[in-house]
Parts: sequence; C-alpha cells; structure tokens
Amino acid sequence: MHGDAFDPNCPTRLVLDRIGDKWSVLVVLSLLDGPRRFTQLRDMIGGVTPKVLTQTLRTMERDGLLTRQVFAEVPPRVEYELTPLGLSLQRPIQAIADWAEENVNEVMSARSAHSGT
Repeated sequence: MHGDAFDPNCPTRLVLDRIGDKWSVLVVLSLLDGPRRFTQLRDMIGGVTPKVLTQTLRTMERDGLLTRQVFAEVPPRVEYELTPLGLSLQRPIQAIADWAEENVNEVMSARSAHSGT
C-alpha cells in the first residue's frame, strides 16, 4: 500500500508528522552511531525537556523506529537503539540536516530582512 500525502485522510501524514518533528530528527541523528542511554540523548540534543524527550522516544518506539532495552541492573539501565526502519531514515534526515547547516546564514538573513531588523 502506498499513501497519498496530499489526501488529508491518509495516514502518510501521521508518518510525516513523526519524521518531520525536530525532536525525532535529532533523536535519529543522535542514535546513528549506536545505542544511547536517556541522559546521553538528552545531553546530546540540548534544549529538550525530559518530558518531551520521553514522549518522543515512546512515540518513536510505538512507530517502530527505535527499540528500548531495559537491563536488569541496579540502578536499571535503559538503552535506545534505531531499528532497521529507523536506520533507513539516515540518508533523508542527514541530507536535510546538512542542508540546514549549509544554509542557516542565508535563512537567518532572509528572516532578518523580512522582519526589517
């Protein structure tokens, strides 16, 4: 089954919402080098609250983009890792992140010119 992103009733839009969310994008980029613990993710991403990161991780796990593994240790250790589906986002997300980093100055200049400052 293929979706139609232009159809307002198509579930493709739900998928676009997930992979277009800035926190999900940053989680994917953070996990490309392998599994990480919650605090490692929080520290890498910066600016995300624990509540929002928890919600993002749960949603990504529900959507099959990452796995959550709990290790029976004291204290318990939890690691997050991309699934093959999550890893398949590497090329498109990395391309968008690269574009954003390469064009940030031009975008910020355009914003400044538009607002008149």
